[in-house]
Amino acid sequence: MTLGAVVFIDLVLLGVPVMPGRVLLGAAEAGAASVSLWPDEVPGSDAANDFRPYLTPFLVEGKTVRGAVVVCPGGGYGGRAEHEGAPIAEALNKADIHAFVLQYRVAPHRHPAPLLDAARAVRTVRSRAAEWRVNPDHVAILGFSAGGHLTASLGVHYDDATQLSPDAVDAVSARPDALVLCYPVITSGEYGHQGSFRNLLGPDASDAMLEYMSIERHVNEKTPPTFLWHTANDGGVPVKNSLLFAEALSKHRVPFELHVYPEGRHGLGLAAEDEHVATWMPLCCQWLHGMGW
Repeated sequence: MTLGAVVFIDLVLLGVPVMPGRVLLGAAEAGAASVSLWPDEVPGSDAANDFRPYLTPFLVEGKTVRGAVVVCPGGGYGGRAEHEGAPIAEALNKADIHAFVLQYRVAPHRHPAPLLDAARAVRTVRSRAAEWRVNPDHVAILGFSAGGHLTASLGVHYDDATQLSPDAVDAVSARPDALVLCYPVITSGEYGHQGSFRNLLGPDASDAMLEYMSIERHVNEKTPPTFLWHTANDGGVPVKNSLLFAEALSKHRVPFELHVYPEGRHGLGLAAEDEHVATWMPLCCQWLHGMGW
């Protein structure tokens, strides 16, 4: 485990979503078009809020079966930051890891819509593992900021994340095999990012729901192994969020790796502007490779 110091600032609470159907190339395999998570009605949506969540595959070329990572961009549950999507998937591809960028529902959609989307994304990757050359026992989920909260939520609440009328895909496990949390929102308490919780739960969330979505309180021995990074002087989402989650993992003897960098604004993504903080991606890939990705 490496300890340093970290900075976390939420640059973008409202990101730019990728348009449905767009084919993202670069490191992605040609022809890997976006995939709707539900073929018919989207659970928890209505005519007024008709965004259809989807995955965009970024597949490493070749016939080798590999581990995969579902990527959840941040955006305060009010948007999805573009720089925390495709560029992350392309970096994972360079490390020979399949990636899938998830465009999940955000405000005005409320909980449980984003959690259902994240669970469905993991299930979709597993259910199509043979087609996409994915090892179904090595499906991780990675998230930034509020996307990190979504990632951590699935890591503890995966048993609760099933639509009311399940289908064959919902019969597949939604439990991620690993979590990657990048300057995540974790707690709804003193150190919480209130805008994210307002967008997720509405302005009048009950104490019980705020407790349920304060993720550090629900870690147990079945929580997946976790890689976390943050910056110590993060002005948007305090580093205490990562520290609380790491402390809970340690209490339950769940393996984790934590990197806290001394400086850096919130929303850095790959952190190309800071060569020290940018070490997070190779360190993360090394961690994943060590577990068989």
